[in-house]
Amino acid sequence: MPMIDVYAAEGTFADPHALAQGLATELMNIEQVPNIPMFRKNTAAFVHALPASALANVDGNSTYVRVQVLTNHGALDRAKQIVVVSRLTALVAEAAGDQSLADRTWVLLTEAPEGGWGAAAAEALTTHV
Repeated sequence: MPMIDVYAAEGTFADPHALAQGLATELMNIEQVPNIPMFRKNTAAFVHALPASALANVDGNSTYVRVQVLTNHGALDRAKQIVVVSRLTALVAEAAGDQSLADRTWVLLTEAPEGGWGAAAAEALTTHV
């Protein structure tokens, strides 16, 4: 069920689809789950292109990227969390063609509690391990 949401100003990424696929693939690899259809179909990334006027730091700079990663509780131990932050940041900077973006990319790791997510209407709020 890992889900990744990337928020950035419009035009940050030349190929958002390739970035989404690369992020999902990288997260699946880091989690070390089996490369089977169940995991391939349920690990996804979404790239949200926002108007530059919709994001800013205190100084008004809108050249930031926020990456929100949602996994099952306990899916990432501390070592894997560090790798996720490092690798996803690198992929974002690479996709933007701007290595300095790594310094302005925030990766937030969130865990869904057991029973705190579902897939398909009939399975809402069921546990998937």
